[in-house]
Amino acid sequence: MNPICVRRLESLSANDLEGLIDVLIDCVDGGASVNFMHPMTREKAETFWRKVAEGLARGDRALIVAEDSSGIVGTAQAVWASPENQPHRADIAKMLVHRRARKAGVGAAVLAAAEDAARAAGRTLLVLDTASPEAERLYERGGWQRVGAVPKYALLPDGPFIASVFFYKDLAANAP
Repeated sequence: MNPICVRRLESLSANDLEGLIDVLIDCVDGGASVNFMHPMTREKAETFWRKVAEGLARGDRALIVAEDSSGIVGTAQAVWASPENQPHRADIAKMLVHRRARKAGVGAAVLAAAEDAARAAGRTLLVLDTASPEAERLYERGGWQRVGAVPKYALLPDGPFIASVFFYKDLAANAP
């Protein structure tokens, strides 16, 4: 794989939108449990990313992308918690890596950038969930603490139930 460049997007260009759509579709087509069911269409993916763009405009999240010479190959978001009593928290959401770019450090790179964005925004506690054993290993290597699994938490894109494993990371305890 080509060298990757990680950057934070403040808004979505047409090229960014197309690249993000492609990554989301690839992940769902590959069986990732990321809130979408088969058939995954470009229209569903575009609607999702346009809502993310609205969140960027509101300032309620950081959107990170990783790119190689072919375009976007990975992404993650840090979404600021909205409850009044949780101004210190953010959720890591839609951490996606295109199948052609897996096992090349893309996931770790976008996750680290999302953590940095959360830290810069004054967030000290991050939470996430995953249904992917590969992602679990990535989070554990990155210092995330496993809370536990909830059985039948979601459906895989083709219909069966799957458990989701929850993790947290205390950025104050893990300050660089």
